[in-house]
Order: sequence, then structure tokens, then C-alpha cells
Amino acid sequence: MGQVGLLLSGAALFLNSLVLMGRANGKSVGVFNLFVGFLQIVIPFYLIVVSDQANWTVYGYAATFLFGLTYLYVGFTACMGLAGNGLGWFSLWVSVIAVVYAVVAALHFKDTVSSLTWFMWAFLWLLFFLGNALGKRIDGYIGKVAFVQSWVTLTAPSLLVLTDVWGAPIVQRLWTYVLLASIVYFLFALRSVKRAQGEGRGDGTSDRAAQPTGETNI
Repeated sequence: MGQVGLLLSGAALFLNSLVLMGRANGKSVGVFNLFVGFLQIVIPFYLIVVSDQANWTVYGYAATFLFGLTYLYVGFTACMGLAGNGLGWFSLWVSVIAVVYAVVAALHFKDTVSSLTWFMWAFLWLLFFLGNALGKRIDGYIGKVAFVQSWVTLTAPSLLVLTDVWGAPIVQRLWTYVLLASIVYFLFALRSVKRAQGEGRGDGTSDRAAQPTGETNI
């Protein structure tokens, strides 16, 4: 069930990236966020209840709640037209938790791919914080990051697991390179954002961009 959840998360993040890039309606996509978020709260809760209650078992299932609560929050915020600052601060909290998961993946499980993946998710949640809580006008950039991550951290890996090829050493090495290439792309795209903001400073647009508007950036 875990990989099916990741697959659905990939779909939700893909749709959210289209909203951020102005290619899909926020309320329409919000409905799908509610659907995925509900599943990722109810099912992990059930799996924890019937599990062996071992520390690392619960730890693994708990990660799914981070996605489930985020999608529920995004869905309700979009569908009900709520201000996005609460979602932004929640995203900051989740970003911190994601960093912990990334460190544990690296130090305890010795899993480079999982560690890089969690760091990438932490970065994305941090961007949601900047966009929603601090009002930074970086929707286009967040959309690009979310679009890439929807495929390289969720959709493709879940399909590779479901087809029973994810554990192959060559696939793990390949995916390490894929994730590193994605991070390089994020940094390159971020430079473009900073350059655009620097140019905007000349006509005062950067000052306006820094003011929170209460709108939801999803």
C-alpha cells in the first residue's frame, strides 16, 4: 500500500505544480488533494494499529502522515478560499521533520537515495513556507520544483518498486544521479529567480513581492 500512496502523492504533486504554473484551477485540484490526503491519513493509521508496533515500523508509516496532512491542508485551503499563511507555517514544521528523516536515512539506514529524496522534499516544503507564510512571489519556481519532484521522487520510484526493479544496484546508482541532476537544476533555476528579482528591484516590484497577500500558493 505504501507504494500506491507514493504514486497517488506523485499525481497530487503533479497537479499542484500545474496550479502553481497557472495551468490548472486551484479549487479543482484541491478536490483531488482532499481525496489523496484522506487516504494517506486513514490507511497509515490502520496499518499502524495492526502492525507489530516496532519503533521503525511506526517511524516508516508516520512519514505518510506528513504528506496526508499537507494534501488535506492544501485541499481545504484551496476549496474554501482560506488564507495560506497557516499552510505556510505548517510547511515549515514539516520541512524540519523531513530533514530529520533525511539524516536518519543517511546515518542509520545508509540509504543515499532516500536521504537525497527527503532533503529534496524538505526543500519543497520550505518553498511552500516562503510562498505562503512570507508571501514571496516565487510560484513559478515552486511549480517547476514540484513538477520535477512529482516524477523523480514519487511517481517514477513507486512504479519502479511496483515492477520489482527498484532494488537493483544499477537502478539505485542511476537514481542517485537523477536526484543530483534535479538538485543542480533547482539551483540553476533559483539563480534565474534571484536575477529576475534583482532586476525588479529597480522598479519597486521586489518590495511589493515581499508583502504577504493572504493568498494560497499551491
